[in-house]
Amino acid sequence: MREFIVEADGGSRGNPGPAGYGSVVIDAATGETLVERAEYIGVATNNVAEYRGLLAGLRAARELDPDAPVRVRMDSKLVVEQMSGRWKIKHPDMKPLATEAARIHPPGRVTYEWIPREQNKHADRLANEAMDAGKRGEQWDAAASMAALAATTGRSRTAPADLPPSGPPGDAAAGAARAREALAGGRRAAAATGTTAASPARSGDATAAQSGDATAADAATGTASTGDTADTAPAGGPAGLGPGSAAATGSGTTADALSATDTTTATTPAAGSSAADRRAARTLASASTTDAAAPAAPAGQARPSVGWGSAPDLGAPATFVLLRHGETPLTPEKRFSGSGGSDPALSAIGREQAERVAAALARRGTVQHVVSSPLARTRETAATVAARLGLEVAVDDGLRETDFGAWEGLTFGEVRERHPEDLNAWLADPEAEPTGGGESFATTATRIAAARDRLVAAYAGRTVLLVTHVTPIKTLVRLALGAPPESLFRMELSAASLSVVAYYADGNASVRLLNDTSHLRG
Repeated sequence: MREFIVEADGGSRGNPGPAGYGSVVIDAATGETLVERAEYIGVATNNVAEYRGLLAGLRAARELDPDAPVRVRMDSKLVVEQMSGRWKIKHPDMKPLATEAARIHPPGRVTYEWIPREQNKHADRLANEAMDAGKRGEQWDAAASMAALAATTGRSRTAPADLPPSGPPGDAAAGAARAREALAGGRRAAAATGTTAASPARSGDATAAQSGDATAADAATGTASTGDTADTAPAGGPAGLGPGSAAATGSGTTADALSATDTTTATTPAAGSSAADRRAARTLASASTTDAAAPAAPAGQARPSVGWGSAPDLGAPATFVLLRHGETPLTPEKRFSGSGGSDPALSAIGREQAERVAAALARRGTVQHVVSSPLARTRETAATVAARLGLEVAVDDGLRETDFGAWEGLTFGEVRERHPEDLNAWLADPEAEPTGGGESFATTATRIAAARDRLVAAYAGRTVLLVTHVTPIKTLVRLALGAPPESLFRMELSAASLSVVAYYADGNASVRLLNDTSHLRG
């Protein structure tokens, strides 16, 4: 019996804005492209365009053979999870599209698989061609399409052994993906000549690879990943990053940390690969050899899972996208505003900021859950984002801001004038409380750590948006870094900014982003 692979994508330049979709039907046995479909659909959201692409692909597959099973591969986690029945469909624009998609083939005939965007180039380029045509006032022309040629990578679409494992969308660096491909190419080349090559490096603990400089994978390839297109995250590597990552700004501070656990070295890089790719492959192979040659740990003592010789694949981390709420009337005046004050709502500017961050996160499509502090400003911000993403908001009291006692509503200068001794003690000692019996930073940290542990357990392997406040976000970052309490005073955290921390199964954490506000500009 024939089997088809449907790859589909959609996009919107504005979300909502001018939108288009692309779909391709592939023969699962041969990898041959059988049908291409693309269309400019006018003004729509990203998710609607993705669903339209899915519909077109499913219809095309049915036209070819109504009895053939279909494997749908998409980089939209939202569509894949909703069509698989694991997520509810609440958005009124998507419900009828999902219902229609479910009726095209008999129940059980279609399966869904999330793939990284890097593996969905063909459909993505078709969608962009459709949007380009719409911009010219035209419709997509199949005869003029270059999508298939542009998306060709020289790798069979039906060779799953050469593909990185699927997982939640994230922000893995392109350099690590190239290193994996170099090793995979070495294995294929060695197989053709009858020699033995190593398997692709498996991803592992990333903590030791995070530093102010580019990681080894990025350094080897001479590039950093882009925030808009980096949805590829091998399982166990840092994942789930939202918009405006450090990689997107070109700093090169975020990358996959790969752990080579095979003991055989890959000596033959992929044919035609660049010198940088070959260096990356040699680096990974060398790490594998070093790890294999390392002396065993004493009996009863586990070897630390740090650096390139880390533990085996730990699976996808729980990834917290940390969003500080939008501005309130107190924010621009820099007044203490904790959990013991007036609980102000967002200002007009704060509501606009919430809309902007919602649009940015919707474009990425990586957030799977939304959890908010119980305070009004965070719940309002969370509701705005969740409505755009089609998700519900859960509330966790542990994410509330510090209670600043008698300092609530005052500026720093006013506190210094009225309570100078208390302020000096508070700045010098994390155990010191604000005047009037507020929370110390030590107390806050204990509460935040408990909330972190609870949420990591509840959302293992998922990407979660935590809408919270300055002190909780800074505390989560500080604890992830193992930094001292005084580091709280050395971080800047703007209203409606995004930060990201990933938490792994072995207890390690990786700070992926801090205080990004790129979505608020322009």
